[in-house]
Amino acid sequence: MLFVVLAVLFSLVVSGLVVLYVAYPHRGEQVPYLPWLGEAMEKAVDRAPTLDEHDQRVLHEQRR
Repeated sequence: MLFVVLAVLFSLVVSGLVVLYVAYPHRGEQVPYLPWLGEAMEKAVDRAPTLDEHDQRVLHEQRR
């Protein structure tokens, strides 16, 4: 039972952070009352690996 409660709480926290990121830093605005959290999310997104247009085209061509 404890595992289920912790899993639900973890999923709520993660989904709340995603909604918060999409609502503020993703649009270039500061997070109200928690500017340090917005800055931390921006840094994490900048460090995350992404695909540029060339990589996406190469992957799309390899699927064929």
